[in-house]
Amino acid sequence: MTTPNGPTTNVRTGAKRTVLISGASISGPALAYWLRRSGFAVTVVEKAGALRAGGYPIDIRGTATEVVRRMGILPQLRDAHIDSRRCTFLDADGSTVASLDPRVVDGGVAGQDLEVRRGDLAAVLHAKIRDDVEFLFGDSIDTLDQRARGVDVTFRSGRQRTFDLVVGADGMHSYTRESLFGPEGQFHRYLGYCFAIFTMPNTFGLSHELMLWNTPGRAAALYAVGDDDELHAFLNFHRPEPPLDALRNPGAQRDLVTAAFAGAGWEVPGMVDAMRGADDLFFDTAGQIRMPRWSRGRVALVGDAAYAPSFLTGQGSSLALAGAYMLANSLSTHRDHTAAFAAYERGLREFVAMNQALVDNGAATLFPTTVRALDQRNTRLRGLVTMPSAPARPAHSALVLPAFAPAL
Repeated sequence: MTTPNGPTTNVRTGAKRTVLISGASISGPALAYWLRRSGFAVTVVEKAGALRAGGYPIDIRGTATEVVRRMGILPQLRDAHIDSRRCTFLDADGSTVASLDPRVVDGGVAGQDLEVRRGDLAAVLHAKIRDDVEFLFGDSIDTLDQRARGVDVTFRSGRQRTFDLVVGADGMHSYTRESLFGPEGQFHRYLGYCFAIFTMPNTFGLSHELMLWNTPGRAAALYAVGDDDELHAFLNFHRPEPPLDALRNPGAQRDLVTAAFAGAGWEVPGMVDAMRGADDLFFDTAGQIRMPRWSRGRVALVGDAAYAPSFLTGQGSSLALAGAYMLANSLSTHRDHTAAFAAYERGLREFVAMNQALVDNGAATLFPTTVRALDQRNTRLRGLVTMPSAPARPAHSALVLPAFAPAL
């Protein structure tokens, strides 16, 4: 059920435990599904006024594929699978270095792993739970006041509610995490890159393919996820220190990207022009969230809010799905939330650590920062041209999911 902005009361009665989830992207709705299955009364609050459509493609691999199978949404996601067929690496002048099966580069498993638009996954998750979960769109958490028997929540809209538990599924720059643990900087591991993502017209005739241009410390990509007239564009550049002043200033972001790609070849000048006029520009730094614990009192974190691995690993969405399953299973197994949160961390930490460690190879492969490193990478890529696929990365499937516990 969807509740519009405005005063509202909790109409649920009985002994069901109540949970508020902040964030309606991936980990939030996935967690809501599993909690609802366990008998919780679930509310999801989302600051956007509606689900976000479109979005850059994301991967679902390994353990996460088993999660969506158990949710019963695997057939729908297979229908939405992008099935990218070629990844072409380009030199500074736009000449081809190597053209490969994408799975050679990312360690994906043909016929098992999935790649879908973020918005498509969000829509499938929402459709699965919309009749059983309360959604508060166009609102967000303002304050949290933990008490012995619950969490008093005041929303930005002014409404007030009390929940047994609260979960922050509100992304890498989580407001829930900041409210609970303090500023992001103490948990953020900056990885040395800034990036901009946006859409632009497909005037290049690309179809189901990615083209990636590199010079040392700079990369530009055009990704056609189908045969339509729109491309996902990506501009990434190395910067030793994060440009903190630009993170909340769209004009400064556009200027920073423009300056970083001055003098670039290939189709980059046209991409920069498109970026400057894009109405869907997303700019951020590449980084990870690493925390010593993921909960405090009656409030816990899941997905990027707790353990963002960065886009360089390709595992953000997979960790979000697996983490949601493990948190819900722990809450279903343990009536006491303290024991449940502890079990959640014990069961997931090693899996998170393995997948966050993928960043050390991913950045070097895709975005070398020196001439020597770029030459070495290109030599490796040329040697991979005849390989049908790369071995699957063990980290993707390192977590064996427990059977989901019946409701207490």
